[in-house]
Amino acid sequence: MRNRNEIPQEYKWNLGDIFASPEEWEKAYAECDAAIPALAALKGTLGDSAESLCRAYDTVAAFDEKTARVGSYAFLGCALDGGDAAFLRRRAMVVSLSVKAGTATAFFDPELTAIPAEKLAEFLTYELLKKYAHLIDDSTRLSAHVLDEKSESILAGIGKITGTPSETYQIFTDVEMKLPKTLGENGEEVGLTAGNFRVLRESEQKDVRDAAFCAMFGTYGAYKGTFASLYGGSVKQDNLKASLRGFPSARAASLARSNVPESVYDSLIAAIRASVPLMERYLELRKRALGLNALDVYDLYTPMVPALGWTVPYEEGKRLVLEAVKPLGEEYRSVIARAFDENWIDVYETPGKESGAFSSGVYGVHPFVKLNYSDTLDDAFTLAHELGHSMHSYLSSETQPYALSGYKLLVAEVASTVNEVLLTKYLLSVETDPKRRACVLNNFLEGFRTTVFRQTLFAEFEYRAHELEASGTPLTADVLCGLYEELEKAYYPNAATRDEIKYEWAFIPHFYRAFYVYVYATGFCSAVAIASRIFETGEAADYLRFLSTGGSDYPINELKIAGVDLTSPAVVESAMKEFERTLAELEKLIK
Repeated sequence: MRNRNEIPQEYKWNLGDIFASPEEWEKAYAECDAAIPALAALKGTLGDSAESLCRAYDTVAAFDEKTARVGSYAFLGCALDGGDAAFLRRRAMVVSLSVKAGTATAFFDPELTAIPAEKLAEFLTYELLKKYAHLIDDSTRLSAHVLDEKSESILAGIGKITGTPSETYQIFTDVEMKLPKTLGENGEEVGLTAGNFRVLRESEQKDVRDAAFCAMFGTYGAYKGTFASLYGGSVKQDNLKASLRGFPSARAASLARSNVPESVYDSLIAAIRASVPLMERYLELRKRALGLNALDVYDLYTPMVPALGWTVPYEEGKRLVLEAVKPLGEEYRSVIARAFDENWIDVYETPGKESGAFSSGVYGVHPFVKLNYSDTLDDAFTLAHELGHSMHSYLSSETQPYALSGYKLLVAEVASTVNEVLLTKYLLSVETDPKRRACVLNNFLEGFRTTVFRQTLFAEFEYRAHELEASGTPLTADVLCGLYEELEKAYYPNAATRDEIKYEWAFIPHFYRAFYVYVYATGFCSAVAIASRIFETGEAADYLRFLSTGGSDYPINELKIAGVDLTSPAVVESAMKEFERTLAELEKLIK
């Protein structure tokens, strides 16, 4: 792993695009802080007239846009080095600012929902309020869950502590928790990192992936009590906030924010549970392809088909992505080319850098993509994935005002996965070598396993964990480990479970953003349908229109623009048919 100063500038993002200097950030922060009294001064004016309500929305939106930019600078800096004291200070300041703003505007929703329906309907006939019609509808539909002003102010105030479990988890896992040495590819000892763990667990050598698996999850297991306390605290907060707002459960509260029926969540779990026999068939193929007498859980990530030295350096990954997205049009490709040329992407792993990958849109600037690229085919797919997020953010920002630019969770993983599926289909259209073709098919099937089956397992885990806590069961390490091990056996019934697998729940940072992971599964299934249609027909106009909607409608309705109806089980069922077709082709190639 190289130090950050050893990475060439073209492979590092430039936070100067947000603020040219720390001094500019400090100035912008001070301006945001000074603007908070103006937010509080809006109290008592919302119901006066359509003009006053519009003025209130304009004021809050302008504040939020500027504050979001201030926050992005701080949080992106922490992502590069979780131990950077200056950026940690800035992040803490942003959290404090957010709490102060939330307290100052705690009156907003109670006052809005107190406006008589007839009067509000009259306001909405005015042209100047049309741009906020969806936001107003989105707020008033949840009026039964809006508390009085004092209670809303209290909830806003405790925002200072609600992020503590997640923040502590990140600092501990990214900076303070020391990972042991493990077995390298050549029999040598290597230091285990979050980045090389992904490579080592895919090793063709069973002892290498076994050692990496035990070293990583064994380390998490050594701190199982700490992780249980952190996650249990997060679940308690979710359940308490849902209860205070009168929701029947934390899941109901979370999905209500996007106006998603709970039936979408339940039908996903039911459909994937019903598809476990297909997973058994896939795992049986994996066992035979790897020449194993028994398949262990640490054998699930290594490619079934030897990669034969198929490395994908970053420059080649860029080329593949640009070829794959051709069906989406030249304008789409040109923006991705800008991302490569204008330092929107931080490419390589460095000490203290947050593990994994993400894309973070900054309204009025551009998206920022964080990678930990290590020259594998998977990394090329991750690049395509994150640039899908970036294009969703970019097109929404270009089309929608700030207040309507942010898309909801349900659609958050669609654009990213469309890019991945298009890359798969591109590779299959040009690859004639049976072994390389098998590699691509294997990768696609792994996408189904890790993004549909595995994320649905995660979704069921966090739903049941929240239900256990709500029913009075303490979320001890043993309870969480037992629940996770039970689900692992249910979703992968013909894979032998190692003792360390029961600690994997502690390895998943997404659990600290409750009821988020299910959108990976629904997003993947939606994307398979969308990308297949675009690849076959060349028609991408409806999809690009969907990418431009931002948060201007409810996500279920936005997906219908792209031809997907998630209230119907047909979407997941169709994806499972694609999984079966792909599996059948790989079975033939391997046979």
